[in-house]
Order: sequence, then C-alpha cells, then structure tokens
Amino acid sequence: MKKAESIPRGVWALGFVSMFMDVSSEVIHSLLPIFLLSVLQTSVTAIGFLEGIAEGAVLVTKMFSGTLSDWLGKRKGLALLGYGMAAVTKPLFAIAGSYAMVFAARLLDRVGKGIRGAPRDAMIADLVPQELRGASYGLRQTLDTVGALTGPLLATVLMLATGGNFRLVFWVAVVPAIVSVAILAQFVDEPLQTAPGKEHVAMRWSQLGEFSAAFWSILVVGSIFTLARFSEAFLVLRASDVGIAEVYLPMTMAAMYTTYTVFAYPAGWLSDRLDRHVVVAIGAAVLMSADLVLARISGVVGLFAGIGLWGLHMGLTQGVFAALVADASPAHLRGTAFGLFNLAGGIALLVASLVAGRVWDNVGPAATFYVGAAFAAVALIGLLLQRPSNFDTKSQRSNLTLVSRQK
Repeated sequence: MKKAESIPRGVWALGFVSMFMDVSSEVIHSLLPIFLLSVLQTSVTAIGFLEGIAEGAVLVTKMFSGTLSDWLGKRKGLALLGYGMAAVTKPLFAIAGSYAMVFAARLLDRVGKGIRGAPRDAMIADLVPQELRGASYGLRQTLDTVGALTGPLLATVLMLATGGNFRLVFWVAVVPAIVSVAILAQFVDEPLQTAPGKEHVAMRWSQLGEFSAAFWSILVVGSIFTLARFSEAFLVLRASDVGIAEVYLPMTMAAMYTTYTVFAYPAGWLSDRLDRHVVVAIGAAVLMSADLVLARISGVVGLFAGIGLWGLHMGLTQGVFAALVADASPAHLRGTAFGLFNLAGGIALLVASLVAGRVWDNVGPAATFYVGAAFAAVALIGLLLQRPSNFDTKSQRSNLTLVSRQK
C-alpha cells in the first residue's frame, strides 16, 4: 500500500480541516431531525424538504465556486470563505426557536460547504501527482469521516451529561468549527499549480466541449447514484422509528461513520490499482443491500446492520467518485468539473430527499428504502453497461504518467 506519509502536508492539513468541521457539523446534524420533530413539532415531509434543499444547495453552490476558482487561479480564499460561513452559522442552531430559523441556519451552513467543496477537491488534485490521487482523496475522506464519527459520539456523551439539553450541546459544537478554520488559515498554502496564468479565463459555454465523454458519463451515473442516496437524516429517523431513545440516536450516525472511516482510504488506494469503476460498482451493490435491509428491519440488530452497510457504500464511493472526476477533467477546468458534477448531484439529492420525505409520510419508512434500492440498482446497471466501452482508467492513468515523465 502506498505510504500515507508520502502524501503532501497540505492534503493532511485539509483532512484535519474537514475532520474538525465534521465534528462540529455532526454533533448538530445527528440530533437535528429529532430536535425538529420533538421540540419544534415538524413533519417528516418538512424534514425531507429541509434536507433536500440544504444538501442540494451544497452541490449547486459547488458549481459556481469551482468555476470561480478556475477563473481566479486561486482556491484557498474560497475554501476559507466556505469554512468560515459554516463556523458562523453554528450558533444559530442553538438559539433557533422555529423551523424557519433552523431552515435558514441549515441553508447557510450548507452554502458554506458548497463554496468550499469544489475548490478544496480541486486543490488536492493540484497538490499531488496522479499516482497518489486516489490515496490522497481517500486520506482526506478518512480524516473527514473520523470527524463525522466523533461528532455523533460526542453528541451522545453531551446529551447524557446535560440531561438531553439540545441547545447546550449545539453551543459546544461551535468550538471545533473555529479550530477547523484556524488550521486552514495557518497550515494550507495555495498550490503553485493554481497560480494565475493565461489558461485561466472566464468560463464560456464553449469550454463544455473540452470535457470528454468519460466525464459526462461519470456525471450521469453519479447523479443516478445520488437519487439512491438521500439524506442521512432518514437513518436517524429510521432508528427512532424502531425505538432507539433520543439520547442514543447519534450512535446510529456513529455506526455509519465507523464503516465509512475504515473503508475510505483502502477504497481510494485500491482504485489507484484497479479500474475505479469496479470499486464504485461494488459500492452501488452495497447501497442496494443497505436499503433492502433498512426496509425490512424490525429491531436494533437489523438497524445497525443496514446502517453499517450504508457507511460501507460511502467509503467505497465518495472519494473514488472525486478521483474519477479529476481523472476525466482538464487540469485548467478541474474546479469547474467538480462544480458540474456536484450541480447535477445537488439536483438529484434535492429530488431524492423530497421524494423520500413524501413517501415516508404517505406510505411508510419501508417504502422509502425500497425506492432507494431501486435507484441503486439502476446506477449499478449503468456502471456495468458503460465501463467496458467507455473506460479504461488503468491504462489511461499509465499513459498520463508516461506523458508527464516525458515532459
């Protein structure tokens, strides 16, 4: 396995930035669905609408921030803006007294995530050679999920220590958000690869023609995949549905992030040696299995089995999808490529969460996960059909490495 210490310091720092912000975010997000249901008396449809709009805003905003980072030839400033916005919104959850205020706080928080996401992902590609790309994305994703795992565990401890005081727990979540922004400001340098140059010009519609058929195929399959992967808020709601007490509900997210964390780096490492599409196809099959288990559960054992499988699929796909986008996009349009990919995914996630909330309220929890399984099956079929004719990523990476050496 490629040694993690060979990965540049900037990638490690970006990983720790993600880790601390995810500690903060997941303390709040692991409790937010139940806070909305039990304290603010909202419906599951309203929660689905909130999650769909919020997560969709992340991915849509990435489109514009990615393009802007290509145009400016700089990425760190946008990343700082995005992480700073997320940190500023955290206190709003603690003082929220209505669904509208939570909606505004969640939306602004996710817009901040959208602003930072594409420039950060493009920055990683700028910082590392291609043969370390999968491992580097896997490392950042692993550190990100360490934070996402720590957040729900911390939320559980804090809920027990405070007697279930949601608002006090939300205030504690402000601290790691501040740490995250400080690390980014101090320890991440602007990559030399993104210094302004003549190739950095304003985005034009004609530039869409510079993206290959491989990129557009990745975008289509990724969007279908996102339809199957609605918001993780529905995992928390499913746990509540089977009888998990409020103070222990964050443990469901901790279980999901445990398997996510364990498999994110190995999946990235493996994708540097195999066709990345094989790894993503396995992830689609695992997601379909997770949805089927979650649809049929009647107790705690089945719940955690399904949630564990959900985390496994995340580990197998999220970092690898990022590497696929980087592989298939021109270097000078890499931020735009991540933006386009996430724009399509944002629209899909909005639709997925809206549908999931409506199906949950009108048909039932099991039907929600059966719908997700159906979309996962479609994504898997799409991956299997496109791979033989459209992709030979292993040889493509070898050819690119050869070209870079000749230069």
